[in-house]
Amino acid sequence: MFHRFSVDIGEVELPKRFTYPFHYTPHPLCVMAADDVRRYLATRDDWRAEIDGGKMMGVLVAKDKRGEIGFLAAFSGNLAGSNCHEYFVPPVYDLLNPDGYFHAEESQISAINERINSISTADDYILKQRELRELKLSAGNAIEAHKKLMAESKAKRDAERCNPDADLDAMIRESQWQKAELRRIKAYWDAKITDAENAVAVVENEIKTLKETRHRRSAELQRWLFSQFVMFNANGEKRDLCEIFAETPQQLPPAGAGECAAPKLLQYAYKNDYKPVAMAEFWCGESPKGEVRHDGQFYPACRGKCLPILTFMLQGLDVEPNPLEKADVEAEIEILFEDAYIVAVNKPSGMLTVPGKIGAESLLDHLKGRFADVDRLMAVHRLDMDTSGVVLFAKDKDTYTKLQRQFALRQVHKRYIALLQGVVEFKEGVIDLPLCLNVNHRPQQMVDFENGKCAKTEYRVIESKGTLTKVEFFPLTGRTHQLRVHSAHKLGLIAPILGDPIYGKSEVVDRMYLHAECVEFIHPMTGEKMMIEACSKQGKLWW
Repeated sequence: MFHRFSVDIGEVELPKRFTYPFHYTPHPLCVMAADDVRRYLATRDDWRAEIDGGKMMGVLVAKDKRGEIGFLAAFSGNLAGSNCHEYFVPPVYDLLNPDGYFHAEESQISAINERINSISTADDYILKQRELRELKLSAGNAIEAHKKLMAESKAKRDAERCNPDADLDAMIRESQWQKAELRRIKAYWDAKITDAENAVAVVENEIKTLKETRHRRSAELQRWLFSQFVMFNANGEKRDLCEIFAETPQQLPPAGAGECAAPKLLQYAYKNDYKPVAMAEFWCGESPKGEVRHDGQFYPACRGKCLPILTFMLQGLDVEPNPLEKADVEAEIEILFEDAYIVAVNKPSGMLTVPGKIGAESLLDHLKGRFADVDRLMAVHRLDMDTSGVVLFAKDKDTYTKLQRQFALRQVHKRYIALLQGVVEFKEGVIDLPLCLNVNHRPQQMVDFENGKCAKTEYRVIESKGTLTKVEFFPLTGRTHQLRVHSAHKLGLIAPILGDPIYGKSEVVDRMYLHAECVEFIHPMTGEKMMIEACSKQGKLWW
């Protein structure tokens, strides 16, 4: 399991601290280890189709007991229908073991599923359901026919009452008989329907009981499974997944927790006395449906499953600080426009628009200090931390509300400029890909045609040079990461924004090359048409 590098690493300097797994630049040793893993995978023709279809891999550079450097490798989930392969570290718990309790209990639950399906599709049950539907239809028709007869008889009696020779007693008897007959008809059909409903209910109660048993046994099996994932940390402490997630808002581990590459790697290292040095996870193969993944690109650990687990497992290691919590951006904040109601600012890349969880100074924090006389300064909209450009702030609630309404009604027009990694096939067009949050990889967004919200972007290619394309974007909606996903996704431009740390390709550049160049709106107080522009510091054309 502990592999030596295939190339000389004698000149490579070791990192001073272990990798912060949720935001990192891969260490050169991790890149070399990943290359070795990819070379090994290339020898496995039996895995080629599955790997080409997409798989997350991980490497952990470590020292053995003699202090020599090597690496461990892992895959997320399972590979070729198994959790155990000789080149990769084993799972924390092998739920695919055919002789294990999980597999045996899962087989019992599968048997319940088969029983439910068998009963639900049985000819006798289907016949009983059809008979019940037909009885209800016949009952409805019989009752409606008698009510129609009653209405016609009543109309005839009403007309007869004008005749002085009319037999009123006979009319009363006819009316009473028809009402009694309606009750008899309803009672007749109610009895037949009740018998049919009881026959259906016998089967449905059996199905309901089986489903309740399935739910109970599934929940018990899931809790048992998570209790088998006993995770270690560098201090020698251990907790199972139930204990780890008990302290989180969701309280219960999500499906697949503990099966990602990163926790597998740390677990094996701790249990076998390897000292972790650096870690990275990378993607192999095609991008999965909806998400943006590039072959060979390194990615942070997932937050939905791994954040609580790795937070525990990293205790006792000297871990790099979160790069997002470093010193605030040292850049002069350019005021593009200001009056008694509005402030328009050219936000630098690397700065939050409003305060976030990372603790760094945001643009709003900076402006509150700069405009100390303004009682309530509010950001009307936001740009991603890595995006630069025009941001509007309101100096009072009324201005804020009116500007927000313009954004909501899509009356605000924005123009962005970006450099893309790739050649764009069509010179202009509209990208229409609905987006929603990827809950396991916050704040990533994903394309989802069933649950996503409408997201549309117009684009125009300005110029191309080599493998870079300069474009203008005109977002018609304002979804989170809209331009970034629409650029990178295989159903979009298939050309990620240069320097995008989430959806881009591995390339060391000084920033993400996305800039909000222009915002057009109607001044909420003066009615004047406003156009605020901001050239990027690197120049409007960026080359």
